[in-house]
Amino acid sequence: MSKRINTKKTTVKTVSTEIKDAVEKTEVVSTAEEKKKADKPKAEEKKKADKPKAEEKKKADKPKAEPKKKADEPKEEPKEKADKLKEEPKEKADKPKAESKKKVAKSKTVTRKRAVRSKTVTEGKVAEPKTTTKKKTVRSKAATKEKADATKEKAAVTKEKVVVTKEKVIAPKTTVEQNIPIEQPDLGPRRSVAFIGSECYPFVKTGGLGDVMSALPKALAKLNLDVKVILPRYKCIPQEYQEKMEYRGSFYMNLCSDGKQYYVGIMEYQEDGVVYDFIDNDEFFSWGNPYTNLIDDIPKFCYFAKASLAALNYLDWTPDVVHCHDWQAALVPLYLRTSFSDTDVGRAIAVLTIHNLRFQGIYDRKMIQYWSGLPDYVFNKDCLTQNWLDANMLKGGIDYCNKVTTVSNTYAEEIQTEEYGEGLAEHLRYHQNKILGIVNGIDTDIWNPATDKLLASNYDAGSVIKNKKVNKKALQEALGLDVDENKMVIGLISRLTNQKGLDLVNDVIPGIMDGNTQVVVLGTGDSQYEDTFRYYENKYKGSFCAYIAYNENVAHNIYAGCDALLVPSRFEPCGLTQLISMRYGAVPIVRETGGLKDTVQPYNVFENTGNGFTFDRYESGLLYDAINRAKTLYFENRKCWDDMVIRDMNKDVSWEKSAKQYKDMYVGLTPRY
Repeated sequence: MSKRINTKKTTVKTVSTEIKDAVEKTEVVSTAEEKKKADKPKAEEKKKADKPKAEEKKKADKPKAEPKKKADEPKEEPKEKADKLKEEPKEKADKPKAESKKKVAKSKTVTRKRAVRSKTVTEGKVAEPKTTTKKKTVRSKAATKEKADATKEKAAVTKEKVVVTKEKVIAPKTTVEQNIPIEQPDLGPRRSVAFIGSECYPFVKTGGLGDVMSALPKALAKLNLDVKVILPRYKCIPQEYQEKMEYRGSFYMNLCSDGKQYYVGIMEYQEDGVVYDFIDNDEFFSWGNPYTNLIDDIPKFCYFAKASLAALNYLDWTPDVVHCHDWQAALVPLYLRTSFSDTDVGRAIAVLTIHNLRFQGIYDRKMIQYWSGLPDYVFNKDCLTQNWLDANMLKGGIDYCNKVTTVSNTYAEEIQTEEYGEGLAEHLRYHQNKILGIVNGIDTDIWNPATDKLLASNYDAGSVIKNKKVNKKALQEALGLDVDENKMVIGLISRLTNQKGLDLVNDVIPGIMDGNTQVVVLGTGDSQYEDTFRYYENKYKGSFCAYIAYNENVAHNIYAGCDALLVPSRFEPCGLTQLISMRYGAVPIVRETGGLKDTVQPYNVFENTGNGFTFDRYESGLLYDAINRAKTLYFENRKCWDDMVIRDMNKDVSWEKSAKQYKDMYVGLTPRY
């Protein structure tokens, strides 16, 4: 009986002891958890102490793990160890400051990643289930753990957000402009080129040469080329340009075979990245026009060719390439290889461009020999001499230059035939390896219907169909034609010479004047053509206009106001008229020769392709047929006509492509190893 009582007492004592121990352990856990909750707000408020407090939590969580193990195995653990477990939290609670200092010192050497990892390990330990505690204790611990886990997750997310924010802030700082390479367009190798020619727009212009000398250097300057243009200082150059010229120097030069001295002045003008140097001499350039007659022109251009090279030496500007144009500058290659062979400029490559083979500078051999002062050995049948008694300046330039260019591919082939060779076909065939054809372009800044201030209404490819009618009406009113937008207006802008196919035009005029067609002629030239066109103007009042003069304003308005433009040339090295007409939405009607063939593709009625109407043989009947085909499309299928007008306006007629070909030629002639 007593044994049972004792056993009962022992059991009660054991149970009470266990309850007491569990209560004490719960108090320890709750005390640690309250401390942890109190520490966490401080960690969020003080970011700098975040790491040390994370270490404190790690140390503070260790007592939780040990009581759990003891609670799981109460029978196996001795009473002394349980008492120690009760005392450890108190000791650690008594020494929080000392441990905190040690942890702060330790945390400075630990990375943020290790702190996060240690925190994860601690959380894993806290999350171990306690199967032997009371339900209330388990529930309180579970709730506490959930809150702790949520708080820790929030803290971790906050830290991650802070890190991300820092990265976003730091990123722009690392993007330093100095370290970012600025991509520059690759313009290729640089070369220096001296253009030598007798005319250049806007200073002086009589034909296509003036346009090329103006537009091509500007296009080359945009391609990383150093370009200088050398021109005679004619008295006819407008005063507004004369006043802007700057004096660069002067000297005297021997010219003739007897060593006569002549003054050479240099005046400079700069525009659009191009330097223009004008050779000044009143004795040679005081005439009102750039060209007068061969008796005067031969001495003038002998002087100009030699003075241009002498001016380059005087200015100490040595070009890689000397590019001379037509017969007026054709003696430049000969001077380079003779009189200037021992100078800096004498090392330059010579390029000669033929703009029109019909003009060659042929005159008495003795006269050219005297004025040029060139050595006798260049006056042989393979060079300057022609027909024994004459000298041909263009022929000599072809022989002594490094490259011969023409202004279209077709013309480069045509001049080697007897029909178009103008007496030099055999000589050109001998030098055929030198010959290269590069089609001309136009200055699209000057010839731009969208910005042309001379027009009644500006337009582009999107508004040409509507606004071209406005310009047609203005043209009809200005030139005295019947105002009717339904009539087809055909324009002709040309020098009135045999080369331009005007005899064909005279033959077809009576046939095309049918009451629905109007013709406008602008230009000057041979009197026979001028008189014929005046006759037609009187005969077809209100339908025909003969403007016998050259007026730039009228030319712009004809391009913008007419529906089609005639270019029926007998031969045409390149031609700029058809390029301008397409730029302004006027359909070209041309003969298939030279540059006309290279730039105008015939209209295909079945495929609705092409950008003009063409004919091949030089016959008036074929011109008449081409005009009638154009009229048929205009009156019977206006939609297809409008499509062609838009194609013409979208066609690239600028110098960009051609200038790249010229640059490639320069670079190929002047390799640098």
